[in-house]
Formats: sequence, C-alpha cells, structure tokens
Amino acid sequence: MTEKYIEQKLVKAVKKRGGVALKFVSPGLDGVPDRIVLLPMGRMAFVELKAPGKKMRPLQVRRKRQLEALGFLVYCVDRVEQIGEVLDEIKNRM
Repeated sequence: MTEKYIEQKLVKAVKKRGGVALKFVSPGLDGVPDRIVLLPMGRMAFVELKAPGKKMRPLQVRRKRQLEALGFLVYCVDRVEQIGEVLDEIKNRM
C-alpha cells in the first residue's frame, strides 16, 4: 500500500461526508501537511499522509507542533483504517 493510495482513500472518505480534502502546498514553507480537511459545520484539520510504517520527518514534526500551538488539529495517517477515526474526531471537535 502506498501513500498515494491512502491519500486517495482519504479524499473519497471526506467527500462522502460532505467535505473537501484540499491539497496543501505552501511555497517557501517546507514541511506543511499534505491535506487540509474541511468538513461541514466549519470543522477543519490538517493531515499528513505516509506509507504504512513511515514516520514524519523532523521538519514535518516541527510544523505539526507549530500548527497545534495555534489551536489546529494535525494528524499523521499511515493506514486506511485510521481515516474513519480521524474524520470522526474532526467532526466531533467542539
């Protein structure tokens, strides 16, 4: 299973829930998460996708902490089975 396959599954799952998973590219700022997930009712989070068993690089970990310090949810998904749980957490965040 590849990162691209997991990413495609995430995009489809988000769409099925009425949201969008936008590709996130930030010129001049490396290490940002792969996707911004936007769900109904103003729910939002960042998602970094990895192949199974792969870990975030140190710069990606720093960006994750930076975004979390600003109050945003940031997830690292490396298995298709995580997608539903992550989307449930985003949806149910107050």
